[in-house]
Amino acid sequence: MTSDGHLLGVIMVCGHHIDGALLYVDSDDVDKSVTVGSWTAPHKLTAGLTTWTLDPVSAGWTADPPLAPLTDGTTYSLYGWTEDDSWSATEVTFTLADRARLTPGRVRYDSVSDNGDEAEVTVSMKEFEARACQES
Repeated sequence: MTSDGHLLGVIMVCGHHIDGALLYVDSDDVDKSVTVGSWTAPHKLTAGLTTWTLDPVSAGWTADPPLAPLTDGTTYSLYGWTEDDSWSATEVTFTLADRARLTPGRVRYDSVSDNGDEAEVTVSMKEFEARACQES
């Protein structure tokens, strides 16, 4: 979340590269998954932390489609992708209630423990940057 209330995409690239991100509503039927927004980075994202605003889209990024309105009671998934499908970033899920609990400088992500358990956690941007690659 930015200081003025805009939803912020955050990706930590730990190897390989990422070309963009997709926000979607998942379905058990793959043909019924719905794209809510898709963003292409201005260049291949390589090792390190990248952030961009989802709406309005950050300078240099393209949105196709641009972010659709988010609705209560819906679970959204955001993940990073590559054009050649060689790699992807771990997805994070959230609802509008989760979004409402975010504050500037905090990141929600899918944390994986040493034994493989996954949980959505919210940490400072600094803690996310320090931990994300260790947990991937």
